[in-house]
Amino acid sequence: MTSAQQPKTESAAARERRQRLTGIALMTGAVACFACIDTSAKFLNRHVDIVQVVWARFAVAFALGFIFYNPWTRPGLVHTLRPWLQLGRSALLITCTVLNVIALKYLQLDQTVSILFATPLMVALFAGPMLGEWVGPRRWVAIGVGFLGVLVVTRPGLGGIHPAAALSFIGTVLYAIYSITTRVLSRSDSTETTLFYSNIVGVLATSIILPYHWTTPRDIFVVLAMFCIGAFGAFGHFLLIAAHRLAPASVLAPFIYSELVWMILLGYLAFNDVPNQWTLIGAAIVIASGFYLLYHERRVRGRSDRTNPRPAR
Repeated sequence: MTSAQQPKTESAAARERRQRLTGIALMTGAVACFACIDTSAKFLNRHVDIVQVVWARFAVAFALGFIFYNPWTRPGLVHTLRPWLQLGRSALLITCTVLNVIALKYLQLDQTVSILFATPLMVALFAGPMLGEWVGPRRWVAIGVGFLGVLVVTRPGLGGIHPAAALSFIGTVLYAIYSITTRVLSRSDSTETTLFYSNIVGVLATSIILPYHWTTPRDIFVVLAMFCIGAFGAFGHFLLIAAHRLAPASVLAPFIYSELVWMILLGYLAFNDVPNQWTLIGAAIVIASGFYLLYHERRVRGRSDRTNPRPAR
């Protein structure tokens, strides 16, 4: 390398490093927004019906998103090559949201997120039959250990947490399937199209039954929380997309677990909830299993890249 080329190469490396750090910061901000969604939902559970909470989540997110991307500013936005899969994915998201809101009525924030951290394990489990990405022996062990962590959190039959934890776990299973369908749709539809369908289907589905469950808010904080639950959803997904544009998923994935810190902090500040030792131990087991899966995936990809190097450009 000549002396003229060296500064250019160093500049490119510095730019990539800066982009990754920015991506990590955006990912941390995204999971903080997701923690605020659950905090808002738990607060609203005490004042309005669950249907109204879920409607607010999708309606505000749709309204804010519509300002920036709509069929007029983005021609072809509503065009999808897989409409039934879009509808199915949206239905999964609505169901996950409903189950999570119900679970939050009885569980602490840190408990629900500890169960939700099993999502990467479930994705690895379902990726075989759905994507043809079959799990090897080491991944099976990691998945098994991760489920053990979920059992430590919930302690079924041993005087554990509220039975609503079962709803949270079912929601986690469905969210894993939702994540896989998102990966499938990314091959044919734009991110904006997928987000558009997610929100509009959620609004339409909940609006049908909303009149039977509506309670007019009389407290300004309830109105603010109804706005925040959708605003944090829209902004969180925006940050998530922006983060993945700047840094690889393998770099960003570990920072998803920082949501537990936000959940513990917000749970204490908003509801005076303190995590018990079983939640912390179980969450540590689940997170460790997730880190192992990530580490194993990076090793496999590294060997694949060495065996099948990319062609020069």
